[in-house]
Amino acid sequence: MGLLHRHRQLTPYLLLAPGLLWLGVFFVVPLGFLAYQSLQSGNFDIGYSFSWAWGNYWNAVRDYRPQFVRSLEYAGIATVLALVVSYPVAYWIAFRGGRWKNLLLLFIVAPFFVTYLIRTLAWETILSDNGFVVHTLQHLHVLGPGGRLLATSTAVVTGITYNFLPFMALPLYVSLEQIDHRLLEAAQDLYASKWKAFVRVTLPLSLPGVVAGTLLTFIPAAGDFINAQLLGSPENHMIGNVIQSKFLELTDYPAAASMSFILMAAILVAVAVYARAVGTEQLTGTAV
Repeated sequence: MGLLHRHRQLTPYLLLAPGLLWLGVFFVVPLGFLAYQSLQSGNFDIGYSFSWAWGNYWNAVRDYRPQFVRSLEYAGIATVLALVVSYPVAYWIAFRGGRWKNLLLLFIVAPFFVTYLIRTLAWETILSDNGFVVHTLQHLHVLGPGGRLLATSTAVVTGITYNFLPFMALPLYVSLEQIDHRLLEAAQDLYASKWKAFVRVTLPLSLPGVVAGTLLTFIPAAGDFINAQLLGSPENHMIGNVIQSKFLELTDYPAAASMSFILMAAILVAVAVYARAVGTEQLTGTAV
């Protein structure tokens, strides 16, 4: 303790040390190995050797561009759908939930008590050709007599939206819950309608939650492969399915590693553009 008192400037670094050590061992080192592996050449039978094989990246973009585009497309659509569904729910809980808030929030996080795989398998049953949803849509003539939902992009996007919905709803709820209700009362005192008060007061103050929710939803959704594997067909496969196949089935480690880095770069670029568009103050929650 005496040493800490004499060198108080070291305290922040000591507090950061465990987290930095964890990131170094379990993120930086594996990432460096993945980068090294992405520049190798060879195959599983004869072995791999480091040869600055930058062609792995070009081949990945050339051969699997549709999967890259599809991944970003599905993730973007699922993020927008999750926002459209989550915002009214989070708004109602924050402003109308009353003493039932905790119970309602429990309903939102309840799916997390079931594994990701089981939740997706449940959607496979729900959207099956003999299921209630398909029969209902056929009865309403939304689907034709032989129409189906499984093995379609609709099923994949639906699964992604459902599985990542809590990542959108919870940040939205936190932002909405922190809004001072007196600001809304002041807006109404100044003869603003409820809609105008929402647009001019509530929505801007909730933007940090919107930004956080969209990032927490889009980033993992872009790399997802379970939903496309179970709810889609090979025509609906995302780049995560290709990476999984390259790593575990074809043992083409350099190709899989290079695709992982390309996906990471694409996500970083998309996030950077998004952050620049909405403004850094929305990321930090300092917007007024």
